[in-house]
Amino acid sequence: MPSQEELFEAVDALLEGEPQLPPPAERARLREAAGVSQAKLAQALKSTTQTVKNWENGRSEPRPPRLQAYLRLLEGWADRYPAAAPAPTAAPQTFTGTTRQPAPAAPAVTPVAAAGAEALPAVRTTSRRPVKKAAPLAALDPRFPHGPLAVLDGNGTAYGVNGIVLDCPATTIPQLVEWTLKESGVGTPRLNRNGKDSDPLIVLTAAAAVRLGLPERLEGHEQRRSLRLEDDHLVVKQLAKAKWKLTQRGFGPWARIYRPAQAGQRQCVQLAILPWDALDARSWPGVTEMEPAEVARVLGAYAARVITPRGSTATSGLELMTALRPPTRAVKNENTGEWASAYNPGSLGTEPMDPAPPEAPAEHPVAQGWTGGVLDEEAYQWVREVELLSDEECLLPYAVGLDLNTAFLAAAARLVVGLSAPDHFHRPTFNKKIPGSWLVDLSGIELDPRLPSPFTPSGQRPTGPAWYQTHTLAYAQELDFDVAPIEAFLRRETGAYLDPWHDRLKTAYMDTLADLGVSAELDDRQFLAAMEQHKQVDPGMAAVLAAIKATVKGGVGKLRERPQGRHYRDGERWPALERPTWRPDIRAAVISKARVNMHRKMANVAKATGQYPLGVLSDCVVYASPGPSPLDFLPYTTSGKPLPGPFRLGTTPGLAKVEGVQEMAWAVDLMEKGLNPARHIKGGDAVTDEGE
Repeated sequence: MPSQEELFEAVDALLEGEPQLPPPAERARLREAAGVSQAKLAQALKSTTQTVKNWENGRSEPRPPRLQAYLRLLEGWADRYPAAAPAPTAAPQTFTGTTRQPAPAAPAVTPVAAAGAEALPAVRTTSRRPVKKAAPLAALDPRFPHGPLAVLDGNGTAYGVNGIVLDCPATTIPQLVEWTLKESGVGTPRLNRNGKDSDPLIVLTAAAAVRLGLPERLEGHEQRRSLRLEDDHLVVKQLAKAKWKLTQRGFGPWARIYRPAQAGQRQCVQLAILPWDALDARSWPGVTEMEPAEVARVLGAYAARVITPRGSTATSGLELMTALRPPTRAVKNENTGEWASAYNPGSLGTEPMDPAPPEAPAEHPVAQGWTGGVLDEEAYQWVREVELLSDEECLLPYAVGLDLNTAFLAAAARLVVGLSAPDHFHRPTFNKKIPGSWLVDLSGIELDPRLPSPFTPSGQRPTGPAWYQTHTLAYAQELDFDVAPIEAFLRRETGAYLDPWHDRLKTAYMDTLADLGVSAELDDRQFLAAMEQHKQVDPGMAAVLAAIKATVKGGVGKLRERPQGRHYRDGERWPALERPTWRPDIRAAVISKARVNMHRKMANVAKATGQYPLGVLSDCVVYASPGPSPLDFLPYTTSGKPLPGPFRLGTTPGLAKVEGVQEMAWAVDLMEKGLNPARHIKGGDAVTDEGE
């Protein structure tokens, strides 16, 4: 029998319990509030920066003795930097003019409680459709009690997140701006302690636009991006009279209205005008046809998980990079005690940077007169020659297309890119840890023609010396080929600039899929079944998922935005070049790594099963299959687990889902015409193939 002392010791141990750490997000907040970098914390705890990242992302937990030391540090920081008080839970108020009155009684809905905050009380709604469950939001900032945005209808009703409804008395755009800044309680706190709060977003329906004096449609421009009000329009004159300014883009589908900052306080409102096609249907399917309350739910979920929209999803993707890696931070002068703005380590800084000549598009000023070749790191567009099809493949009944989840996002994970200007080198020794562009002759490498070459977007074997990004050449080394650079443009300062961008978008993607019934816990059969109907579960959240995917691709594309307009001439600078985020070398690094990842998986499938792809288009690959499911041809272990290395099904970025299924005869017919089945596997229509 145990003694009483032993029992008491056991009970005391249970009462004391294991040390309880705060949630991962709170750990990051406390560290940032203390001004300590992840690297410095890792050094103090005799650990690694990646381990600290894992603790703050919730991927892993510290173990003794670091656990106790980490807990002690967090408790000390918590005393010094307490969390902001939660948003007040009093009944929301209806704002009219400069007075605030309680909202009149009306049919109520019960919004879902925001994560980390108490549920907001029921508020009135005039939507003809019931407000659906809102996506979980971060705890509301006391400065912005009504969330990041509001959608205005033609009756002066503004719909916010979590079912919030406000009265907006404004009848002109200047009045709307004043109401937004002084009365609405709309806005979003910064995503990084060194960044800036997001400006409040007001979304105008067609009826709201007309009520405020705007035309319901904008016409007369050939390009959608050129849509804007004329300078002599009444609304533009009203803004000028009220001393409000517009950005160089003028008053278009995404209008930014501001006054210069005073005493460090920004005065800026973002408008999104739905009837002017502010929300592209390709990125936001079906959203413009939704009721205002549902539009607010959809955009609010995106704002909570990604960023308050600032324009197209491509623009928002680029803005997210800067919001998570601000170019500057406040630094205190030890001698004077004054604070000043300084470069934020790990960011791209505040000054634009010209690329190396081979990295620049042909119209760029540094490319004028350059004859040394160009860096051609693009996504795959390859189809296998029909003569290389075996009889066994042709007799299989199905062609199944696999699509990799957000392949560019997967490639951005732990991607080291250059942060400084390129330096020119001759006959350097290749180093896979140095980002840059290398001139190398890989034409002597012969690979199986049933696979695309990993070195070219066309999948064709290189014909001579060409420029390659570091990841492409590192893969050549992985395949045991000699890499002997002739020339290179390399960057001395490097960093994983896209890491926080990757982490935030990955979480947003997987959380939104989970809202649609596709969680990481599903086995492969359950995953395939859930993916077949996930868009019908909640069309609003399906639109958020589409917008997240468009944010990834568009954000990467924006890193090399080309000039626009008929009047542009080669060699002239264009506006995008003045952004520090105009970085074609970073875009090339992402695409190079994505293409290499795709080739590695295809090669592993060939090794495991002897199967080869019929065609590849970016992140979609098509295989001949004995059945209509990828389960019929993907390799599994004897225990039923997916074989490591080849394509795997799942929700994580870089894993695969079904893109489409067609008859094998259909695919063979396309290949005989030189067309790519990966381009058409989703819809089956292959009358033309203009992109080939």
